[in-house]
Amino acid sequence: EYEGDRDGEGQRHGFGKARLPNGDTYEGEYEHGLRSGHGTYRFKNGALYTGNYLQNKKHGKGVFFYPDGSKYAGDWVHDQRQGYGEYLYANGDTYTGEWANNKRHGQGTYVYKETGSKYVGCWVNGIQNGPAELIHLNHRFKGRFLNGKPLGRGKFIFDIGCEQHGEYIQPVQVKETEKEEEDEDEPPLSLEPIWKVSEITKLTPWSPHDEE
Repeated sequence: EYEGDRDGEGQRHGFGKARLPNGDTYEGEYEHGLRSGHGTYRFKNGALYTGNYLQNKKHGKGVFFYPDGSKYAGDWVHDQRQGYGEYLYANGDTYTGEWANNKRHGQGTYVYKETGSKYVGCWVNGIQNGPAELIHLNHRFKGRFLNGKPLGRGKFIFDIGCEQHGEYIQPVQVKETEKEEEDEDEPPLSLEPIWKVSEITKLTPWSPHDEE
């Protein structure tokens, strides 16, 4: 069902309202039969997008409300979250920063609602990766992350005015030889990196790039 403007060839063009066969609805601008310009698309499952379209794809600025209560407001390219945007997750966490291919990618800040902690730094394909700072209520960690875990040299900075320098080391998993037979199919355990302290100092300027 469609009611609205059409072009000389009878295609939807200008402003109109449509109900799609699957029960979704769209109200907004069209160009030669395709959603283009500003519009609001309501999904039957309760999701809603309001923002810019280009040839039926979400493209430009727009806000998407997901059925679980989460929400993304920011840039879209070709139906993907891409550019700069803010995502409010269902659990109250937020991410503000750069996106590519629907994933957190580039520089961004992730705030954990439950603890109040925040990660400020680099992301690669949705995972914490690269130089970053992890800020807690009374101290913070400055260093590098790899696959979501801190790794290598870094320092903890405490609000009382001192720093603890050291490095995160990835422990090596030792396999017990007698159990070799049964363990063939089990994936290796992902062991948490271990923090090794090298020194305690007064506050010093330092960035992850100093190591390079």
